[in-house]
Order: sequence, then C-alpha cells, then structure tokens
Amino acid sequence: MDAENKSRPVISADGLQKLEQELLHYKTVKRKEIAEQIKQAISFGDLSENAEYDEAKNEQSRIEGHISYLENTIRNATVIDASDVSTEIVGVGSVVQVIDTRTGTEAEYKIVGETEADPLEDKISNESPVGAALINQRKGANVTFSVPDGLRTLQILDIRRA
Repeated sequence: MDAENKSRPVISADGLQKLEQELLHYKTVKRKEIAEQIKQAISFGDLSENAEYDEAKNEQSRIEGHISYLENTIRNATVIDASDVSTEIVGVGSVVQVIDTRTGTEAEYKIVGETEADPLEDKISNESPVGAALINQRKGANVTFSVPDGLRTLQILDIRRA
C-alpha cells in the first residue's frame, strides 16, 4: 500500500453498505431522538442547573461526532472488490486457514479493514498483529508475531476469497 492509501480505511462493499446504513440511522433516527430529549430538558426550566439538558447536549455532541466519523470513513474508504482478492497472497478480503505451529490448533480468519474487524466472528483487521503478519504471505508460509505472552507462529494452510 502506498503512503497515500495507508491513511485511507480499507473496507469491503458489504462493510461500506453497513456504514452507510448506520450513517442514515444516525442522521434520521438518532438526531430526532436527541432533539426530542433536548426539547424535553428545556421544558424543565433553568438551563444553568439542568442536568438533563447537559446530558442531552453531551449526547448530541457524541452523535454529531460519530456522524462526522462515519461520513469521513465512507468518503475516504478504499472499497475492496471481492473479485480482485487473490487466492495466492493474503490481502484484505482473504479467508486464511492457519495452524498454530506450537499447539496444532487450526483457525480460519477473514482479513478485513479496521472498521469491519470483529474477533468474535473471526474477522481480523489487516492492522492487528495477526492480520499484519499474514498480509502479503503465501500458502505454506510461517508467520511469527508478538502476543502478550511472547511470540506465536502460524502456518498458512489455505487462502481463499470470502
């Protein structure tokens, strides 16, 4: 990845669609909800000692910040086309079958951009220690990376498209 694209989030078409749906929800539903909360808090009177008003304004700020984050992510995202994903070299969009060389435990990871990472679904970021170690590697390669209790080595058994 060149320097220009390094700062650009990498995302699948499905991931982009989910972000767009989340943005729409925040703009249409969340904004309306917080406007109602602010309106109700104002009805309680004296804003200088109105905890409900302060809380609602803080939530409004958080919502607007998240909307800005989503808009920026969507605008700057590099969308990965599944048909462009190699089955020869690990990249974003690859599903990688690995075996831990120490324990013999097999696992399968989908390499995704940071915004789509979900370790509970075995979707790991290309920027995570495991993801970064696997990127640009080929079937049969041993990759070693740091974990809190030392080094871990995985052997790549298979690479396929998601």
